Amino acid sequence: MPTAKKLPSGSWRCQAFSHYEMVIDPKTGVQKKKRIYESFTCDDPSRAGKLEAEKAALEFLETKKNHAYSKMTLRQAIDKYITDSDAVLSPTTINGYKIIRDNGFQDLMDLRLRDITNDKLREAVNKESKRPSTSKRSKGQPISPKTVSNEFGLLTAVLKLYHPKLNTDVKLPAKINNMKELLPPEVIFNVVCGTKIELPVLLAMWLSFTISEIKGLTKSKSIQGNYITIVEVVVHVAGEDIAKKQAKEFTRTRRHRIPPYIKKLIDNVQTDQLVTMSGKAVSNKFSRLLEKNNLPHISFHDLRHVNASVMAMLKIPDKYAQERGGWKTDAVMKKTYMQTFSDERRRVDNIIDDYFERQIGLEENSDSLPGYMEWLNAMGYKDTPALREKYKNFTQNIT
Repeated sequence: MPTAKKLPSGSWRCQAFSHYEMVIDPKTGVQKKKRIYESFTCDDPSRAGKLEAEKAALEFLETKKNHAYSKMTLRQAIDKYITDSDAVLSPTTINGYKIIRDNGFQDLMDLRLRDITNDKLREAVNKESKRPSTSKRSKGQPISPKTVSNEFGLLTAVLKLYHPKLNTDVKLPAKINNMKELLPPEVIFNVVCGTKIELPVLLAMWLSFTISEIKGLTKSKSIQGNYITIVEVVVHVAGEDIAKKQAKEFTRTRRHRIPPYIKKLIDNVQTDQLVTMSGKAVSNKFSRLLEKNNLPHISFHDLRHVNASVMAMLKIPDKYAQERGGWKTDAVMKKTYMQTFSDERRRVDNIIDDYFERQIGLEENSDSLPGYMEWLNAMGYKDTPALREKYKNFTQNIT
């Protein structure tokens, strides 16, 4: 940071480096680079004058920096943005930025930042909103408003950093609220039961794990007794699986009790990694099973929406629903994170496990009463069919 110095006159002067000039050294006759400075003065002899001179110097440096950036093309600016932020961006985020750079807003990508205007941004948004999608399910149709918004979000972040004076206030296409009809859990279970993807589907639908979280699950690291913990995720980037010690949001690092039915499936897995199939293979197989059974398409990720819908239907308190799903919440939820394995949390687990077990036809199995033995021990009772029925009715009535 430039520092102002007091002149004999009492004024303040602050110098800021401007550029180099080539000069001839009078002593040696050799050409060399000379540093050229801009001077900024203030006649106010007080500390306020010093700050004023330093402020002017800083503004000059900022303008000079932005002028240099303005010579970059938008494509180059995105590359610089990625390089300057690669330590804090996830591999999937970086890959997403590169996809936008290579596919979105192509009319702007090779323009210099200083040549991009608000009018050109508006024209580009209008054209981008008509760009045909290349996805199999939407091929030929325009890309979604959400996609346009995500792409423009990267552009505005880059432009505000390297061309801050540009007005990026542009109206984007209105997002469409697609009301997707989710399949009931029992229908999904009947489709995947006994297949190679039964375990990953139930981990997503029952425990609300994402495919990257599921791919990171191992017996050696993730399972401790009857609990399963997200300690690692595996993301697929540019055709390669990359293991990460941490999910994108810290709230994704969570711990669930393993329902008995899922525990049996895990015990039958012969490898340390619970799911060895690629995420794409799991997703494709799930889609084919739905199609084979004449069911409407939902994505593998939609299984988390099924889980969220079930918790809403069961009136699970927001704090526990958010923690089970790993969704980012407010500071209060963050403060109580990792401190919710209480009697109340166990009651929540019991309600959710009982619901799913009833939906997939396990209600007659004594193993389908999570917490039943704990309840018997706490009450000092002995197991009888009548008490089992009483406990079952109690947990059902809670919902």
